[in-house]
Amino acid sequence: MTPTDLAPLVSASAVGVRYGSTQILHGIDLDIAASSHVALTGRSGSGKTTLLLVLAGLLAPSEGSVAWPGLAVDPTERRGQIGMVFQAPSLMPELTALQNVTLPLRLRGTDRQYTEAAALLALGHVAAADLADALPPQLSGGQQQRVAIARALAGGHRLVLADEPTGALDRAHAHVAALALRDGVAATGGALVLATHDPELAELFDQQLAVADGSIRHSVRS
Repeated sequence: MTPTDLAPLVSASAVGVRYGSTQILHGIDLDIAASSHVALTGRSGSGKTTLLLVLAGLLAPSEGSVAWPGLAVDPTERRGQIGMVFQAPSLMPELTALQNVTLPLRLRGTDRQYTEAAALLALGHVAAADLADALPPQLSGGQQQRVAIARALAGGHRLVLADEPTGALDRAHAHVAALALRDGVAATGGALVLATHDPELAELFDQQLAVADGSIRHSVRS
């Protein structure tokens, strides 16, 4: 085991984010360890989404610093190690569900036979295997989100960041999808950080961090 294997995948130190004169985040200190499963809880507008964007490297902090000691040094390679699931599914409308799930893998040059097998397995994990041949316009919002979650699972990312990924699902499907995302990421040895306002979903995770008014108020381990 190397020092990199023991290092946090991402580490935020005294991070703050401002939009103009509005302070969104302040004083965030957070390490995400390899193989950890973390739920970010808090009401809408508390700063959860902004924090995920900072951890992904998609938004530079106004104060403090973010490092990825447990991920690749090269930014391009590192982006391939981080998967995102947004509130909106963001599927390619001209591609089938299966093609949408395989697309990131194919862009990385992964063997086509493997990508399809991985995609079908991921779709099955979120109870969407029967949607493989459907185009996104033929699917409901909840079905599209299940496909988006499957896309993240199939990628085999070292770190998956999910922003309210079950918001468009009913409670039963939300529970199934959250478990599938947690267990699917765990099966590949990856870490998952999921933002949710649902306390029942948060209880599915090893660590719960409450975000309020732009800072982490407390941590609860289940």
